[in-house]
Amino acid sequence: MRRLWRLPQFPASDKNTRRKSEKRDFVDGSKRGNGHTHRDNISAVRVAIAQLNQIVGDMPGNAARILDAIGEARRGGADLVVTPELSLCGYPPEDLLLRRAFLSACADELAHLAASVSGVTALVGFPETSDGKRYNAVAVLRDGRVAELYHKQCLPNYTVFDEQRYFEPGDRPCVIDIGKLRVGVIICEDVWFAGPATQARDAGAAILVVPNGSPYHTRQQAVRRDIVAARVRETGLPTVYVNRVGGQDELVFDGASFVMAADGSIAQQLPAWHETIAIAEFDRNKPKKVRGGLDLRLEPHVYSALTVGVRDYVDKNRFPGVLVGLSGGIDSALTLAVAVDALGRDRVRALMLPSVYNAPISLEDARTMATILGVRYDEIAIDDIFAAFKKTLTHEFAGRVEDAAEENIQARIRGTLLMALSNKFGSIVLTTGNKSEMAVGYATLYGDMAGGFAVLKDISKTLVYRLAHYRNGLGRVIPERIITRPPSAELRADQTDQDSLPPYDVLDAILEAYVEEDASPAEIVERGHSPEHVAQVVRLIKINEYKRRQAAVGIRITPRGFGKDWRYPITSAWAEWEHLSSDR
Repeated sequence: MRRLWRLPQFPASDKNTRRKSEKRDFVDGSKRGNGHTHRDNISAVRVAIAQLNQIVGDMPGNAARILDAIGEARRGGADLVVTPELSLCGYPPEDLLLRRAFLSACADELAHLAASVSGVTALVGFPETSDGKRYNAVAVLRDGRVAELYHKQCLPNYTVFDEQRYFEPGDRPCVIDIGKLRVGVIICEDVWFAGPATQARDAGAAILVVPNGSPYHTRQQAVRRDIVAARVRETGLPTVYVNRVGGQDELVFDGASFVMAADGSIAQQLPAWHETIAIAEFDRNKPKKVRGGLDLRLEPHVYSALTVGVRDYVDKNRFPGVLVGLSGGIDSALTLAVAVDALGRDRVRALMLPSVYNAPISLEDARTMATILGVRYDEIAIDDIFAAFKKTLTHEFAGRVEDAAEENIQARIRGTLLMALSNKFGSIVLTTGNKSEMAVGYATLYGDMAGGFAVLKDISKTLVYRLAHYRNGLGRVIPERIITRPPSAELRADQTDQDSLPPYDVLDAILEAYVEEDASPAEIVERGHSPEHVAQVVRLIKINEYKRRQAAVGIRITPRGFGKDWRYPITSAWAEWEHLSSDR
């Protein structure tokens, strides 16, 4: 038997959603509970996987959502409900963990939540404080109290993770009785190493459950399965992998929770990108096979990551809608499509801000796309404003030819107008630059970089094209001419991106190797790229670090984006590209 629910998106709560109970009954994590279940006289056990979307810092709202999920699971016959890592406070809370008031609020809310849990056992993640130390913990809730605690043992401190800044590692296993089944609990990074899983098995666990806060990137789903399979081979224990879903600033979480049998096969796969509760049935420690799988194609997951990231950033920060500056080019077209799919057409406004350098077909294509999507569309010409700027600067610029200074004035006029509308009406401006442009500095500070959220920040130009084709395959919304035209900033006559850059397929291959794989320039040349192209691209990456530091936060979808996991100095004399030779 399998039951599946899709939970609605919940708004941020107010304090009135708090469960009113004054019972606070913490039990030290070293003390064993005797175990309890309403079905403890039979060998079958039902584990509810609560793949939830939490809001960081909204403890009452998160608790209400968890309690609703527990109620759904209990009505479905669940014995154990597993929620994601740090499900009570949201993930990752970052330096909120350094605030005593935040930790105290988490402890209070956990006590309220625990008092409301009966007839089922629930695992809820929260930050625990004990003897002046903080732990990434899971509380075992049953019979109206916290019956057991587990402290995460392996604390990740790489890419987007810095848990060693906040937490102390645990050192003890947690095995609980659910009916006649002994269940071992470990947390996220614990499953990436042999120790915690083996420790739980040696303590008597017959299955493992793993609450997770595992962000999505393009390789992560396959890596997770490989890692869990390694633990299953080592321990012989089937494993329930429970991941959160939703967006949190630059991170997006895909869910995609699963149950892996002792033979390494996937017994049950939950969908990606949806809040879901599913029941996994175990007969002793053997999971029941459930039909279904995960779409392994790249484009559906990346497009979903973008829509989920936009929706949650806008909704969780309570913006009424978004503004998108259209150019008639592919980047702004894809951004507009994502925004409408994420928020609906009524919350999206598109603006075209043409100058004399915009080709007529740019306006035609922008109008066509806005009409297809049904969004509000307006045009505000900037020629008079641009002329006023140039007149004001006539004396200062006397004797100098027009160059990037005049080009960037146009971009900054557009940025100023978009931000003025944002300030007046409250909608957030979505920037439209892609990863390829941000890497090499082909973006204007306070111009096309102006805005609050960068949808394509981690999307290379070549992937932009793939996503445009994918979206049109679901229903044509991007005019074909936008996709087939040579890309141009249209800031001067007859301008194209390739006037001064390598072809995008070459550029993006070099960027992937250098940024995402940490390959050296020499290693990239050995892959067949010209030393001139490699030196040019690596140099541009280095000298444009100051721009990226001032860019809007944006959605991370690759193993390494220009955000939390890219921490290079702006001031640096390191120039590794200078040693390349064209005769290698």
